[in-house]
Amino acid sequence: MEINETPVQPVPTEPQLILNEQAQYYLHKAGQWAYFLGIMGFVGTAFIAILALFVGTIFTTMATMNPMMAAAAGAGGAVTVVYLLIALVSFFFALYLYQFGDRIKKGITFKNNEEVTLALSKLKSFFKLWGIFAIVYLSFMALFIIIGILGGAAAMMGR
Repeated sequence: MEINETPVQPVPTEPQLILNEQAQYYLHKAGQWAYFLGIMGFVGTAFIAILALFVGTIFTTMATMNPMMAAAAGAGGAVTVVYLLIALVSFFFALYLYQFGDRIKKGITFKNNEEVTLALSKLKSFFKLWGIFAIVYLSFMALFIIIGILGGAAAMMGR
């Protein structure tokens, strides 16, 4: 009696990325620096937030000392809001760097793929935020240049 067996084809596996010791070392060192820079970012954010809380008082004091600076007293609230927005953006930059640094160090140390994946997702978020910030900044710069050119052209026409 003959047995007809069809050979089982192995299921092709997806190629896996395996990091050698040197790559793991570089990621671990990058994580240490990201962790440090994240903490420094939190400290800088705190300084900006504290400054934002006192800038209104500073502007009011300047206005009482010099009557020519009366307009500065009203601008204190607007400057406070701008500084608080800067502190908020700075906080998220620091947070993503800190989370990347913390998770990549743990992931590499304990050989935990999930932790490394989460760390890399935080790094992606950091660069995404940086990209959005760069686009907004460049857009404002282009707008200011256009306004400057139009203002200069209008001034030339008014002569």
